[in-house]
Amino acid sequence: MACIQISGGCPLCGEIGLQGSKNAVLPMLAASLLIPGETRFFHCPDIADVRAMAALLQKLGAAVSWDKGVLCVNAAGAHPVVLNEKDMADTRGCILFLGALTARFGQARLAHPGGCVIGKRPVDLHLLALKALGVVIEESEVICGRTKLVSGAEIVFPFPSVGATQNALLVAVLAAGTTRLHNAAKEPEVVHLCHFLNMAGAKISGIGTAHLEIEGVGKLHPLDYTIPPDRIVAGTYITAVLAAGGKAFLKGADVGELFSVIEPLKAAGAEFHLFADGILVKRSAKARLRAFDYIKTEPYPGFPTDMQSQFVALAALSDGVSIIEETIFEARFGVVSELKKMGAKIYLNENKVVVEGVLSLSPETLIGRDLRGTAALLVAALAAKGESRVFGVEYLMRGYEGFVENLKALGARIEFDAL
Repeated sequence: MACIQISGGCPLCGEIGLQGSKNAVLPMLAASLLIPGETRFFHCPDIADVRAMAALLQKLGAAVSWDKGVLCVNAAGAHPVVLNEKDMADTRGCILFLGALTARFGQARLAHPGGCVIGKRPVDLHLLALKALGVVIEESEVICGRTKLVSGAEIVFPFPSVGATQNALLVAVLAAGTTRLHNAAKEPEVVHLCHFLNMAGAKISGIGTAHLEIEGVGKLHPLDYTIPPDRIVAGTYITAVLAAGGKAFLKGADVGELFSVIEPLKAAGAEFHLFADGILVKRSAKARLRAFDYIKTEPYPGFPTDMQSQFVALAALSDGVSIIEETIFEARFGVVSELKKMGAKIYLNENKVVVEGVLSLSPETLIGRDLRGTAALLVAALAAKGESRVFGVEYLMRGYEGFVENLKALGARIEFDAL
């Protein structure tokens, strides 16, 4: 079983570029199914989740090719087929084929999606939106959607779900009439999908707000699109530098998208220099971060749940007591037991952790159990003087491209170990 071996305690210094966003490109790949022609995705991250989506597009009859960071999808010959449990096991993003298949072909049949086990992840809001648009849903071991005509509707989400908002958009852009989404998710990944669809000929307004209006169009056309930098990957590198000490420039990092991550770090004593083309983050090796006091995960523009595990790792090394509350996924504290093996003082109480910072963590053999949790363990291992091994590489590969290589470029002593 592969692992990553880290010799921690070495400051990180230098400059790295950021990969394209995982959470932005996955819904766009589903959207490419709506386009009867070739769509080219530039700056596409070569990660397991993207490859899983590409494989499903091929199963659905699309032609897919990949060359030097450019992923090409030609869905002219696509057709509906059943996506079984094995097909749906590798990435949560495949649930977006429900909307895309129904919108283009009037039918969809797919198993419930897989992905990381970080708590209950129901699809009820996805189904609520599609039903409102005229899709007949039958749900058992598989989800079946069928319709002769999708029509615009007024949809009020009880919670601003990113995936449900994206699925609704995929159907609404080809629906007859006008659709209005209220309490829609405002995450950058929703914004990027809206821009992608508009460039393909859709008519979406209200982008970036909780109220989206979609005027249905007859068809979409092929386009070239550059995937934006990944804000969660940027946040992970920021926490890595702050855990190990040093300074690094993250080329392409979007300051606006990272505001809720940067602000609590600045309050904790991290130093940031913000530029038009990226972010410089710095921490002196002699200065500990101060405790975060209280952080709560929330829908955008609040603190992202995908950064919670990395902040728990940082809090374990901070000066004082931090409280971190998880409000999105109830099972996202899988890193706690592993960090405690390293000497972290963490007290878990339902959906909150109280973290009493320690001066240093001890190297250990650690097991990652989800994507962001595995990244958080690597962040902690970079700060622990001595040899650590982190298992769960398969989770890391789902969302991080060249993670080990980039850390090595910053001076980390880190290697893949195939054992």
